Amino acid sequence: MTALNSLTMGIILSLITLFSCQQTKGNFTSMNVEEFDSIIQDKNIQRLDVRTLAEYTEGHIAQSININVLDESFSTMADSLLQKDRPVALYCRSGKRSRKAAKILSEKGYKVLELDKGFSAWKEAGKEIEK
Repeated sequence: MTALNSLTMGIILSLITLFSCQQTKGNFTSMNVEEFDSIIQDKNIQRLDVRTLAEYTEGHIAQSININVLDESFSTMADSLLQKDRPVALYCRSGKRSRKAAKILSEKGYKVLELDKGFSAWKEAGKEIEK
């Protein structure tokens, strides 16, 4: 790991600790749109959309991969597509499914950042959407 990567990870871990007061059930951090937008600017952060494929194709946050949390193979797919040594920033439509996914992934050892109020809040804030 380069010094820059170490510094970046240190900053990310500091932010996770800083926002830990916003935690809900599970060992993950919920963030508002501005906090989430800021943290995903780091290229080391994995972006995960846990909505259905139909929802994802209608629009999503750029560079997000899609794994439907309601699919029974969610956990297996996550393990094959995500890296445990890099934080995962995830979201759904409104926040309910993303909290479920965050709980699952955090229990598996991932460092998880969750977009509170989901993609709906992202769109309301006028953030960029990819189709």
